[in-house]
Amino acid sequence: MKLNQVTLPVKDMNEAVSFYRTLGFTQIVDTPHYARFSCPEGDSTFSLSLESEFFENHSVIYFENDDLEQLCQQLIKKGIVFEQQPTEQRYLWKEAVLKDPSGNKIKLYKAGENRLNPPWKVQKQP
Repeated sequence: MKLNQVTLPVKDMNEAVSFYRTLGFTQIVDTPHYARFSCPEGDSTFSLSLESEFFENHSVIYFENDDLEQLCQQLIKKGIVFEQQPTEQRYLWKEAVLKDPSGNKIKLYKAGENRLNPPWKVQKQP
């Protein structure tokens, strides 16, 4: 199987689209109630769905970047506000944390080899 996409709820489609385009994503679908983006690298996509009712999204969406510090500095110059600057985590990832205009939590991170092969990786069972 292959993951196709993740869809995030948003309160204001225009504001959300502008935010994700500022982050560097390419918009590939544009409707008043739905937008879809491709990531700058690879073939992953994600989408936004306009919600008229109150919502709380407790999911976190992660986007990996090999030059995390430089990316964060570029985004700060564009007006993006971070809740946490790139910080080394105990699980061997470096993460920066921000929220989109609808409150969806985003982590920009760098994990390298530890993304799929951390020292505590589960060994295949016989």
